[in-house]
Amino acid sequence: MRWIDNGQGFLRKNLSGEVEYQSFVPAPLDGVVPIELSEEAIRLLGACSRKLGELEGMLRFVPNAQMYLTMYVRKEALLSAQIEGTQCTFDDILNPENADLVQRDIADVINYIKATEYAVNRMDELPLCMRLLREVHSILLSGVRGSDKQPGEVRSTQNWIGPGGAMLKSATYIPPNVDDMNEALRDLERFINEVGDVDPIVKASLVHYQFETIHPFLDGNGRLGRLLITLSLMNDHALSAAVFYPSYQLKLRRTEYYEHLMDVRENGAYAKWVGFFCDCLLASAEDAVGSLERLVSLHNNYTALINDSFDRSSVNGQRLLELLEGNPIVDVAFVAEKLDIARTTASNLVKDFVELGILVQREKEKQRYRTFLYEDYLAILRQGSDPL
Repeated sequence: MRWIDNGQGFLRKNLSGEVEYQSFVPAPLDGVVPIELSEEAIRLLGACSRKLGELEGMLRFVPNAQMYLTMYVRKEALLSAQIEGTQCTFDDILNPENADLVQRDIADVINYIKATEYAVNRMDELPLCMRLLREVHSILLSGVRGSDKQPGEVRSTQNWIGPGGAMLKSATYIPPNVDDMNEALRDLERFINEVGDVDPIVKASLVHYQFETIHPFLDGNGRLGRLLITLSLMNDHALSAAVFYPSYQLKLRRTEYYEHLMDVRENGAYAKWVGFFCDCLLASAEDAVGSLERLVSLHNNYTALINDSFDRSSVNGQRLLELLEGNPIVDVAFVAEKLDIARTTASNLVKDFVELGILVQREKEKQRYRTFLYEDYLAILRQGSDPL
């Protein structure tokens, strides 16, 4: 790691002789702010704040808002996991045939969804603190890759970042040693909860950078750090819920993302990082707003179509449409169970939806049972979610 002292921290010598190495100790964030941003970064920050406000406002008035929020949480979970190399798709995590989580990548994403839901609910009881993050980390790594890396416990040994197989000597970046890590975490917790004169988006960018730089766990730091973006925005009342998927642009611009984090560590380039972060969040928020507009339009169009096409069974038709907005991949047995109707009735209802073009039968070679896709809905949500 190259390092030029611009107030971003210092390199600590550890051990001696042939085993000597240097770890990075980041400066406390309360000494970093305020940050002098460029005119472009200020413009992006303002635009991002307005777009998040627009998204929040839309969600107050759209039908089935909670269904869309659930889908956005799932998309964020997938995108964040894909940054780490997960290869599953949006359809994979929604497919009821994958409910047993036999695929390791799917289990990673499902754990992220559970961790997000837990964290959002737990923030009603706890401040955004290391206790909460340890609890969330435990859920994130439960029974998946990394489950042998002390889930829920901060590390008690030195870790490092580098290409596959890299050792300490060839590491790209070495986070603070254990003693410095513990002090840095205390500083970060104070900054999150006691420093209130920083714009929430700027604060979220700094909190994410600092967490990734401290790298307090043996595994799962990237996923938890990206979840921390949403939690920080909620903690500072910039968001009321997990209403969008901030990892969308971080995934698409993954190389730049990692380069900007290293640029802060090496050169103290906080302002460039904040500008990049605002640019990414703005694009992600714009995509979320556009997706929501298309989802609502789709809901309204199909609601009208069902009312025009069905007679006495239109109530069941609307119930099925609502079910599909939370479960866009279904089979007849699932529909019968969830709507509490006879299997024959469910089969006829699904058949009617296929004839109307609302449902599409999945290709036979890709399924054990006949499953049906709410294809127009999925097409909107799939955008940007192909594996890297």
